[in-house]
Amino acid sequence: MTTRFIGAVLIALIALAVPVKALAETVKVEAFTFAVPEGWKSVTPSSPMRKAQLEIARGPEKAEVTFFYFGAEQGGTAAANIERWYAQFPGSEKNRITEHPDVGSVKITFAMTEGTFISGMPGGPTTPMEGYALCGAILESATGNVFVKMTGPNAVVKASTDAFKKMVLDAAKSAAPKA
Repeated sequence: MTTRFIGAVLIALIALAVPVKALAETVKVEAFTFAVPEGWKSVTPSSPMRKAQLEIARGPEKAEVTFFYFGAEQGGTAAANIERWYAQFPGSEKNRITEHPDVGSVKITFAMTEGTFISGMPGGPTTPMEGYALCGAILESATGNVFVKMTGPNAVVKASTDAFKKMVLDAAKSAAPKA
């Protein structure tokens, strides 16, 4: 009995001494599960159209990451959405970067630019926001496109772009059919 008690106490002490890595927060949108990068936090979506929303704070400046899914064959093509996103940054043509990596059967389009962001819903009131940047991604799948868009002050978006891309690529890898 005493030996079992001592053994149980030793196991408990070892368990307390070994650091347990906290499970990463995730955002699930359709077939994709996105691991939220460290330091980013989930917030209540500011629109019912948004499936999820994250906030990235660097001091007083904040960027937002929004996730959209409208269903199979809904929400428009990747090319049409990228053009719409770029149109929200008028005069940014020289700053536009579009990349097309494929991860298994998942086609991804990344779009990046910077300049004056004209925020607001299409056809509604807009607010010009100078010194802003965009890093967006569209993941194409048989069940419908998932749109992920990060906008905010240039410094915050640029400092977060590598983490954003990794989040998107990892979600695509985990959703791609295994060979």
